[in-house]
Amino acid sequence: MNLFDLTGKNAMIVGGAGGLGKLVAQAFAEAGANVCIASRTEEKLKAACEELKGITGKEFKYYVMDAGVEEQVAAVAEKANADFGHIDILVNSQGVNKKFPALDFPMDIFDTIMHDDVASILMTCKHFGKYMKENKYGKIVNVTSVRGKIATKGPGNAAYCAAKGAVDMLTKQLASEFGPFGITVNAFGPNIMKTPMMTKVFEMRAAEAGVTVEKYLEMQGAGLPMRRMSDPEDCVGTALFLAAPASDFLTGNILYPDGGLTAIG
Repeated sequence: MNLFDLTGKNAMIVGGAGGLGKLVAQAFAEAGANVCIASRTEEKLKAACEELKGITGKEFKYYVMDAGVEEQVAAVAEKANADFGHIDILVNSQGVNKKFPALDFPMDIFDTIMHDDVASILMTCKHFGKYMKENKYGKIVNVTSVRGKIATKGPGNAAYCAAKGAVDMLTKQLASEFGPFGITVNAFGPNIMKTPMMTKVFEMRAAEAGVTVEKYLEMQGAGLPMRRMSDPEDCVGTALFLAAPASDFLTGNILYPDGGLTAIG
């Protein structure tokens, strides 16, 4: 049984030019899939495709798309399905976060986060899902967060936690609606990860604590059962499992590659 073989499958990674999305694209290609990626910036997409080809030796196709603009999502869904014949796997790795204390949270920024982190996922699932329904097969994998399940101790994440909680319930509802069409819909929720996007945040928090960044990361990881901070690589196996035949009877679930945070949080 080839439970983790993606040979012959075509995968779309939305947010595939970013740190985690790019690693997922690499893992899927190495498992045999034909992979395309999409995001807003063509320059980053080109660079990601070149980097991925250098690592895997495989070609990657890209599509410029703002996942928050439905017309663009619909157009790319149509184009990608025409180019590949069918898209079997959709990974939603897009999203933003901006932090403000709840008492001072600007509502326009709250609305933007909810749109980019939640509505965009509904739009990609809606338009790619229509083709999956026609093909009677599909695997949808949403990237959520532990913050959809447990809140942060400090202020700043009212919008982010609300958005990720919404993604979790959206995942469950879509699983219910898409199941009869042969489509599974699951999500995985990482803990905070050591990604380039988080570098400035770690530097700021380390400075506030009066320690080096390395010491700050060590201190943060010490509170987890696994005794270390998460790397993006820690999530790739979960993404592959949810896209592979191994999870064919799993739908509507949120998995947490979080070092044990949700077990003790």
